[in-house]
Amino acid sequence: METIIVVVHVIVAIGIVGLVLLQQGKGADAGASFGAGASQTVFGASGSGNFLVRATTIAAIIFFVTSLSLAIFARNQSGAGSTLGLPVVNQDILEETISAQSDIPALEATSNQSDIPALPDNN
Repeated sequence: METIIVVVHVIVAIGIVGLVLLQQGKGADAGASFGAGASQTVFGASGSGNFLVRATTIAAIIFFVTSLSLAIFARNQSGAGSTLGLPVVNQDILEETISAQSDIPALEATSNQSDIPALPDNN
């Protein structure tokens, strides 16, 4: 089922790109792309605008539905989710003990005072 949705998703995505590229800008004349006045009869008396806009809208709706479906499939496969609105917590993490040891090595204290230079006596 997931494979079918992925295939439909990719086909619809390519279709949206094609439909958007076929549409003309606000200031563009239809005759510029199809030649003279014959372009008005290619998609019917109302022109290509209504057909392309409706096809793009339907493709976008299908794209959003397939995107939502794939997100639900991905969430179910990952095991993530929530129970009664609360996040699912891994109990092993909560029960781990934290060691008191640090990664930073400690300096060894020596009782030998000969390493410290004496201050000069200014009396």
